[in-house]
Amino acid sequence: MVVVPSWEEFMIPTLRVLSDGVVRTWREFQPLVADEARLDTKQRSVYLASGRRRVYEDRIGWAVNFLRNVGALQRPKRAHYQITDAGRELIKQFPNGVYERDIKALGEDPSSPLRVYQPVTRKKEAAAPQPKAVQSELTPIEQVQSGINRIREDVASELLSRLQEKEPGFFENAVVELLLAMGYGGTSGTGSVTQLSNDGGIDGVIDQDILGINRVYIQAKRYADGNIVGRPALQAFVGALSGKADRGVFITTSQFSDGAKVYAEAVPTRIILIDGERLTTLMIRYGVGVQTRETYKVVEIDEDFFD
Repeated sequence: MVVVPSWEEFMIPTLRVLSDGVVRTWREFQPLVADEARLDTKQRSVYLASGRRRVYEDRIGWAVNFLRNVGALQRPKRAHYQITDAGRELIKQFPNGVYERDIKALGEDPSSPLRVYQPVTRKKEAAAPQPKAVQSELTPIEQVQSGINRIREDVASELLSRLQEKEPGFFENAVVELLLAMGYGGTSGTGSVTQLSNDGGIDGVIDQDILGINRVYIQAKRYADGNIVGRPALQAFVGALSGKADRGVFITTSQFSDGAKVYAEAVPTRIILIDGERLTTLMIRYGVGVQTRETYKVVEIDEDFFD
């Protein structure tokens, strides 16, 4: 696992980069801070869960916002930053790094050039208290994303349990609905579950076109976690596809054995394997069996409004 410095660990490197007093834009000094913090290529390549921004860039951004809030940095004009005497004092007192709590304590000292930190959220009850370790290592946006990931993990676990508790016919319908939601039915295609008896090892069929010329065949196994899908089950599925299709999707609520995975890669018939973990991930992504409970917006200052 690649470890990226916390936002607190970027404060002193940021101040050092700006210690020459030169006014720099965010785009100018952000890579310089990364160099000062000695980030390697891997650390610079880690993205937030949203995929829209690198983790180190986000953490430097939060470090800059905090330092400006307490008066260690100033912004002469939009997106331009400059160190202050308070910032230089921080470098002297904490050359090896500083924590948020240390700066807040200095700000409460009347003789210190630092200002008292003014949090954006005025109501303390507005947010549930977080462990100090989480507060120091994650920015607010990362905390939100971490919370969302935790919710997704909990929902995925519950989804799998629910699917395993239902009858096989329900599960077969669910996987057909999922593949249709993923777009495998095309704009005019259809999907259906085969008869529960005498289905020849095929549990579902999706017509990619209105005439049913191009079809996707499905095998669905509603197994408990410990009931691993082995090579024989895949061989039976491939046999059922013989003369019908050269491809198929095998979906299970459990896992596939190594032998099954090797067989799926080697057999001429194209077989896509979807285990329980991947299944629930896809269900959440395409909104099958889940619904959106809350939607949150992350806002920031509109700089154009204040120009």
